[in-house]
Order: sequence, then C-alpha cells, then structure tokens
Amino acid sequence: MNNAIAFRTLVYKETKRFIRIWPQTLLPPAITTALYFLIFGKLIGGRLGDIHGISYMDYIVPGIILMSVISHSYANVVSSFYSTKFQRNIEELLVAPVPNWVVLAGYVTGGIVRGLLVGTVVALISMLFDPLACQNVYIALSVVLLTAILFSLAGFINAVLAESFDDISIIPNFVLTPLSYLGGVFYSVEMLSETWQTISMGNPILYMVNAFRYGLTGVSDVDVPLAFAITGGFIVVLTAFSLYLLHRGTGIKN
Repeated sequence: MNNAIAFRTLVYKETKRFIRIWPQTLLPPAITTALYFLIFGKLIGGRLGDIHGISYMDYIVPGIILMSVISHSYANVVSSFYSTKFQRNIEELLVAPVPNWVVLAGYVTGGIVRGLLVGTVVALISMLFDPLACQNVYIALSVVLLTAILFSLAGFINAVLAESFDDISIIPNFVLTPLSYLGGVFYSVEMLSETWQTISMGNPILYMVNAFRYGLTGVSDVDVPLAFAITGGFIVVLTAFSLYLLHRGTGIKN
C-alpha cells in the first residue's frame, strides 16, 4: 500500500509539473509539428510523389509523431530528476522508505505520460493536414508506449550521471537529434546507398520509427518483430542499469 501511494504521488508530481508549464512543454511541439507538415509534407512532399505506394505526407507522419514522443519523454525525466538532485530534494527520497524500483517507475511513468500526451497533440495536428489512418492499432500503440518507456529510462540514466545542467543537454543535442533525423523519419532507407543502408541499420530509432509506421500505414523498411525485440531488449538493459545506479547511489549520495 505504501509503495502504491509513493508511486501515485511521484506520478502526480511529475504530471502536474509539465502540465503547469504547458506553454513550454505542449505548445512548442504543436507549432514545430505544424511547420514540419507545412514545409515537408505540403510544399516539398507534393513534388516528391509517393513512397512505397503512399503519399509523402502519410509517410512522414508516423516518424514525426514518434520523434516528438522520443524527445519529450526523454526531456521530462532528465530535467525533472536532475532538478531534484540540484535542489537537494533528492534527500527526501533517500530517507523515505521507498524502494528504488518505485522511484524509477514514478519518474519513468511521468515521462511516458508527457511523451504520449505530446504524441497525441502531434497526431491531432497532423489530421489538420492529412487524415490519419491506422492499419494496426495494437502495433502502433505498443510501439509508441515501448518507445516512451525506453527513452524515459534513458533520460533517467542521463540525469543520474549528470554533474551539471550542461550534461543533460549533450545527449539530446548530439545523440538523440542526429539519430532521430537519421532514423528514417523523412525518407526510406532504400533511397540510400548500400553503405549508408548498412550504417543506418545500426540505428535503433530506425526500427522504432518503421515499426510505428507499419502500424499506421502498413509500410516498413525493417522486420517488425525484430524492431520489437530490439526495443524490448534495450528496455530490459536500461531498467537493470538504472536500478543498479540507484542501488549504488551513483550521482546521488556522493
């Protein structure tokens, strides 16, 4: 019972935190998405034609939605947990009889809620430009949920290891953004040369984007079961590593 109360409290705190500042957390992705769809979908996409039998607009919608989920689920956890460390509020969690897995689950769930909420906003914006179809709702929802979990965990690890506010911006700017843009959001991997196709296959975001695209449009450049296996594998590894860091007190007790 105590663990359930602690979990609900953490989730409530995390959710209220980003909703309270919605002009900074929910409004920017809506504006950015509208620009993506206007410039790439309408202006440029109309000249590119179809990709794998679907319009360019339909092709990029899944990638843009998932890209928003990735960035915001990650950002929510890394900023919140590091702020807790920086403001010394983390000491309240350390002295409270709350297991490490509850702390991790609370922060990760907060990141999931923000990621899914932003993804919903982006999906609604996309419908203003093009009707949003869904070929397999179960695959689409599973992919977006697993992706939000994965990058919430990644944000948690970044926050635990970060020693300054600069450290929490390095990964999003120099790792996540390049991997997202090179993850097949705006193009098919088949358009690349054989060398770059091989390199792209080492990008885990490529598998998530294509699995989500398959759920919405039925089109994918990768094997969907493999995409689920890769995503699930990363979740297991990052969960274990996060609990290990909490158990050791790395970046928290020292």
